[in-house]
Amino acid sequence: MPLPPHLVEQARAYADGSATPAEPRDAATVVLLRDGTDPATGPEVYLLRRQTSMAFAGGMCVFPGGGVDPRDFDHAVAWAGPSPAEWAARLAVEEPMARALVCAAVRETFEESGVLLAGDRDAVVADTTGADWEDDRAALEARELSLTDFLDRRGLVLRSDLLGTWAGWLTPVFEPKRYRTWFFVARLPEGQVTRDVSRESDAVAWRPALSAVAAADAGDILMLPPTYLTCLEVGQHADADAVLAASAGRDVDMFTPEVVPDADGFVLSIPPRYESLVSGR
Repeated sequence: MPLPPHLVEQARAYADGSATPAEPRDAATVVLLRDGTDPATGPEVYLLRRQTSMAFAGGMCVFPGGGVDPRDFDHAVAWAGPSPAEWAARLAVEEPMARALVCAAVRETFEESGVLLAGDRDAVVADTTGADWEDDRAALEARELSLTDFLDRRGLVLRSDLLGTWAGWLTPVFEPKRYRTWFFVARLPEGQVTRDVSRESDAVAWRPALSAVAAADAGDILMLPPTYLTCLEVGQHADADAVLAASAGRDVDMFTPEVVPDADGFVLSIPPRYESLVSGR
């Protein structure tokens, strides 16, 4: 989609040094998956439509996620699955940051969907719909409770083995709010259900990945390029297991979109691996 002239001018100001980019905040987001009814449209993804009043991505459909909280760095968090050191290699960050990103991914998913990627070392929590779970979710969202204390109190461990690595996106330099976001994928745990609980969204929906892309193409929903391209790529897989298999051993290369010329004006650049998918639309 061609960029509006004012964004092109903003980008030029940052390129020539007359404007200083905002410092990006580290963040994690999780593409929550479940099997769809038609392999041709891919697995279903869970999308939240952000309140139009939000300063960043207002009105956009996004995956559950958010910024890293200082308490996400807590080294005492109960943990099962690939170690923080293993995640550091996958995410191309230092070990403390890797631990914080995985914790933020689990915490934000629970805060924004009611889905908890935790359990004991043999089984995953099967139901988080009770009033006591909602009290804890709200306390986490309000920063009145840390993830470490929440898990400890319930005798649970974070299950990092439920997450897969997918991508990394850094907001363009001309945006006033910027995020360095690591994208994870995860299957909806058996027995759990999503809940419309986030204060930052005004609607939620499960959509087949390629149906979400088609809705964005038609202008029925709005998505930022990273969300759109992730749905497009995820939709190339028949089911959630296939997506998780594709994530195995996948490393993150953080990508920053740049303004580049196009036949119709100027557009944002995309990672090379998406070019064939986009050209086939």
